[in-house]
Amino acid sequence: MSPIDSKPPFLVFAAPDIQEPEIAEVEACLRSGWLGTGPRVARFEADVAAYKGIGPELVAGVNSCTAAMHVSMVAAGMEPGSEVITTPMTFCATVNSIVHADLVPVLADVDPATQNIDPDAIEAAITPRTRAILPVHFAGRPCDMERIMAIARKHDLMVIEDCAHAIETEYRGTKAGTFGDFGCFSFYVTKNVVTGEGGMIVGRDPKLVARARTLALHGMSKDAWHRFSDKGYKHYQVVECGFKYNMMDLQAAIGLHQLARVEQNWLRRREIWQAYDEALADLPLGLPAAPEADTRHAFHLYTVMVDPERAGIERDVFLDRMNALGIGTGVHYQSVAEHPYYRERFGWHPDQWPNARKIGQRTVSLPISSKLSDSDLARVAAAVGSALA
Repeated sequence: MSPIDSKPPFLVFAAPDIQEPEIAEVEACLRSGWLGTGPRVARFEADVAAYKGIGPELVAGVNSCTAAMHVSMVAAGMEPGSEVITTPMTFCATVNSIVHADLVPVLADVDPATQNIDPDAIEAAITPRTRAILPVHFAGRPCDMERIMAIARKHDLMVIEDCAHAIETEYRGTKAGTFGDFGCFSFYVTKNVVTGEGGMIVGRDPKLVARARTLALHGMSKDAWHRFSDKGYKHYQVVECGFKYNMMDLQAAIGLHQLARVEQNWLRRREIWQAYDEALADLPLGLPAAPEADTRHAFHLYTVMVDPERAGIERDVFLDRMNALGIGTGVHYQSVAEHPYYRERFGWHPDQWPNARKIGQRTVSLPISSKLSDSDLARVAAAVGSALA
């Protein structure tokens, strides 16, 4: 910072923590001449499988969590028009992937404290057309998977977990993504493990995972690495009409080292979470609920609630003030039914899911990244106090 400009730099929300090993691996990948799906993707898949405690045949790298959810639902073979129950407190990708799979999204409201889908609401939303439940482990907090899996068994439903926030998440000793038929992970630039863009499918049935992998690359029987490697050219057959969803080695080169530090970074994120709890305790804000016993929270988002009556200002005014103070924030999320496309297509109204609507109108995500320094944290806390003053 120059003496002329004493204003601190803008603090970017969820800046990725990129270090020298990732940079060196990307350089090595570029020099190798192999940028597409190849040996580094295979290594990254194996590392994710080991981290989740499953076999490598049960994972498949793709280019986004959206792609992971889409091809998982296609691979599952649900008949067109089947209903999939999910949460209204999620990114649009969750619902869009259901629509792209030629299925029908059905929303079930969230618990106001955990902000995760409410199992009672799931049960109430089931119809004869329901074929799957798509829970989202919001902010890294595990859903009540014991109840959700019991509901799925009772009604013979598939479970596809949206684990975009939940790479480290556990529920009663079991890792998120390994409960359902599929678990879908995101490595987007704001996530706890970053590849820039990228995703991963985790499954229980190797045949379904193999089908999802084939669907993710045009429905071809061989990927490019197996066709063009030094083991000789291999002919391929197109066995299904698939998609262009494959992960690149260039992405996996980043992910390999991000995943290697995931536990170290999780400890730092927990410190940041706890520091926010202490620094903001006396302010007129709603703070996130503590992690439940016998669970592991991924600490992906730290979301506060700006209640206009309590805080004295509207949420969007708070966002503007934080921006003016040089602090990047996020909104996770406006409830799905607030968006005009879904209201027009499905006839939804936000008031049908009052808990999600209320959260969506008040929520703000504060910066939380293993890259944040203690001075960054102090700056955020001071800005929150100033924005509320």
